Amino acid sequence: MIRKIVRALILIPLAIVLVAFAVANRQAVTVSFDPFNPAEPAVSLMLPLYALILALVIAGVILGGAAAWMRQGKWRGRAREAEARARELRTENDQLKRRDGPAPAKAPATVDPATRLSIPPPAG
Repeated sequence: MIRKIVRALILIPLAIVLVAFAVANRQAVTVSFDPFNPAEPAVSLMLPLYALILALVIAGVILGGAAAWMRQGKWRGRAREAEARARELRTENDQLKRRDGPAPAKAPATVDPATRLSIPPPAG
């Protein structure tokens, strides 16, 4: 419940800011992919400024997520190895239980009254 409220408190203002940004930046810009001839580029694209910026933000999020995913690869590999080892140990444990039968019930430990600790009376 709290998570939904916090999410709404973050996403609603963010959506308002994005819509205001898109409305304020509707003018078309030329994106050129030809660094050698800026006057007449071989490859260029005309699109609204807000679309360019939003596309760059989305690309940044995707690239950042991919980089984090690749960095965490060793931890995912170690987790897979640990799961496989746990599965092997569980199987071995089950085989040993079937071979040896159920474990015998342990009798409760008895305490000798002579070895119990006692608190001496205060000196007085």
